[in-house]
Amino acid sequence: MKNIDHLVSQINAYKQQIPLPIKLKEVAEKFTDLLFNVLFDTQTDASEGINALHDHFDKMVTLACWNPFANCQSICKVYLSDLPFILEKLHMDAKAILEGDPASRTLEEVYLSYPGFYAVAIYRLAHSLHFLNFPLVPRLMTEYAHSKTGIDIHRGASIGESFCIDHGTGVVIGETAVIRNKVKIYQGVTLGALSVKKEMAKIKRHPTIEDQVTIYANATILGGKTIIGSHSIIGGNTWVTSSIPPNSSVFHTPEIKIKDNAK
Repeated sequence: MKNIDHLVSQINAYKQQIPLPIKLKEVAEKFTDLLFNVLFDTQTDASEGINALHDHFDKMVTLACWNPFANCQSICKVYLSDLPFILEKLHMDAKAILEGDPASRTLEEVYLSYPGFYAVAIYRLAHSLHFLNFPLVPRLMTEYAHSKTGIDIHRGASIGESFCIDHGTGVVIGETAVIRNKVKIYQGVTLGALSVKKEMAKIKRHPTIEDQVTIYANATILGGKTIIGSHSIIGGNTWVTSSIPPNSSVFHTPEIKIKDNAK
């Protein structure tokens, strides 16, 4: 019994070092699901949904807002007032996917089945909350979308209008990436940093993608000073670490050898 008491005291001592209410993850995921349904599901009553969002927000404030002077509760009203603006942007994203993907047939199909749209939707919902300085929850929201789609978009990234992610698995968009309007990217694309040193946390580490750029599968674009000029095409499997002028095409040419096994 004494050994058990000692073990419990050791565990509790570690728990006291970091405030870590695991339930926050569950509540944040439910909040994310509810947000998506309130915005898009015609069978979810908007009025009831808004009230439920308030209740979930109260729970998150209790679990996540550890600074008693932060007044996190006041954030909820400001955040919810942003939802129509976010919804308008998401409709533009969905239309960009419909127009840019020959396989898509209807907007309903995009909303219900496209992982790229879902990941961007949760990013935009988390991005607004992130800049209201609500602790931890925006990160949990984008990681929830990451777990469901395989698409990792940092909540702090800056993404313009009519953004299209096609297929999407393996896409990584870093914290200080800037993506302008009408950009289209495919699966496996990384917008990353040349260096991941901790002292670089406050500087721009990730690239800027200008208007109407298309980036094909598995391309890697790195560096805070790297700018991909407007109307450019970045081919699949390319590795880009310096700026590209507007209206450029960048391609990787692999060496392919075919052996005739019949000989």
